[in-house]
Amino acid sequence: MVRVEGVSKIYNEGSDGAFEALSLVDLHISKGEVIVLSGVSGSGKSTLLSLIAGLDKPSFGKVVVDGELISKLPDMHVSLYRAKKVGVIFQHFNLLESLSVEENVVVPLINSRLDMLSITSMAKKSMELSAISHKASQEVKLLSGGEKQRCAIARALVHEPELILCDEPTANLDRANSLKFIDILKSLHDMGKTIVVATHDPLFENLSFVNRVVHMSDGVITNE
Repeated sequence: MVRVEGVSKIYNEGSDGAFEALSLVDLHISKGEVIVLSGVSGSGKSTLLSLIAGLDKPSFGKVVVDGELISKLPDMHVSLYRAKKVGVIFQHFNLLESLSVEENVVVPLINSRLDMLSITSMAKKSMELSAISHKASQEVKLLSGGEKQRCAIARALVHEPELILCDEPTANLDRANSLKFIDILKSLHDMGKTIVVATHDPLFENLSFVNRVVHMSDGVITNE
């Protein structure tokens, strides 16, 4: 499903402030696997996740997802790649606070050319899976942290992506809501989704449905 081969990422390349966030990283992820990228802040795990999502491009090397060389795609085509194949769950949710839960969830479908009946049906299904359908009409700014996370999950799932990327998804959650999030991940794994989680949360280290924990430090994979 995902092949990262010889990938390096250098910020401010060519300047005195150049910083190598990733150095010659190789990582292969099979379809249906659940992978945890583990490491302290600054280890490179979030950078690697952003390259797989197509949110950034590597300085060297290549990223191939489902047979498509996304690291070389122009911006318009990489946006289509995300719209079709990838759901991203961010640490800080990145929700539109003045809109309702349902309005936030349908945002990824705005340019899909689907009819409203299909959009409504997909949003309902996604909100039910994320256990947030009871708050569909609630403005996001009035939600708790755990509810905002479930709204963000519903938005990431609404277009039924095969690849789900989670960047420090429990960093702003208490233990109870973190465990609820893990339950949702287990359900997605049971559906055959490929899942990559970048985290330093020890809750993810010994989960029964996690196939591999990939440890990172200073921009390199240290062990699995």
